[in-house]
Amino acid sequence: MNDPDFHGVFPYLVSPIGDDGRVKTAVLERLVDHLIARGVHGLTPLGSTGEFAYLDWEQRRAVVETVIRAAAGRVPVVAGVAATTTVEAVRQAQAFEAMGANGILAVMEAYFPVPDSGIEAYFRAVAEAVSCPVVLYTNPQFQRSDLSLPVIERLAQVPNILYLKDASTNTGRLLSIINRVGDRLRIFAASSHIPACVMMIGGVGWMAGPACLIPEASVKLYDLCRAGAWAEAMELQRRLWRVNQMFAKHSLAACVKGGLELMGFEVGSPLAPQPALSPEGRDEVRQALAAVGVL
Repeated sequence: MNDPDFHGVFPYLVSPIGDDGRVKTAVLERLVDHLIARGVHGLTPLGSTGEFAYLDWEQRRAVVETVIRAAAGRVPVVAGVAATTTVEAVRQAQAFEAMGANGILAVMEAYFPVPDSGIEAYFRAVAEAVSCPVVLYTNPQFQRSDLSLPVIERLAQVPNILYLKDASTNTGRLLSIINRVGDRLRIFAASSHIPACVMMIGGVGWMAGPACLIPEASVKLYDLCRAGAWAEAMELQRRLWRVNQMFAKHSLAACVKGGLELMGFEVGSPLAPQPALSPEGRDEVRQALAAVGVL
């Protein structure tokens, strides 16, 4: 198993879909080039910002293929895998690894509640189906059947489950995870956490939608944290937090896609029935991006 040592800023990429249902590959390729040029450490297609729950298999496949092709080995690509059945999750993971993905971000979708034993078996099966590193994705706000601390601790023993991305708002729970798993799982934060604080307690970076909009500032914040320049890091974090606050008020994909549209990327609106960003929301996004020097 090859461990490429994922760390730093991994933007959750949007999925630009045209009115005909096809992925707007040229737009996505341009976004990939834009983000890499601004110093991001990796790319994560099909995260929450990528609207994975609203895409069919052909759309998911096209998004991942496009990102891998556009990245061209310059940064690692960690592709999101999500399904309601273990068989389908395994199929996706194997397909993405065969395409050239450097890692898998694994999340479990559920309609009926699933017990801990079933959740653990799902993630084990995904990890055992591939040779690349696997990132566990825990998101209690949206997942009907989330990863409990005991399950996380057991999954940390699986050889290629090396990372965990936590999208809760509970930094105390995150510290409890770190205390339980030690250095067996490296922790990525999400936009629901304060990234600098997660770095302070032992995180290795963040996978988040806002990094699509503020990649340079996100990388600078990461570099300050790595250097232990905490006063400077928190000063920058306070300025950037305005961007994160929009996500609590407006829909995730709508915010990022709306912001990218303002920046000249024709990524379109979120897939229906999700609402597009309102005119008021668009103004708020514009003001927030202008305040941090993006527009």
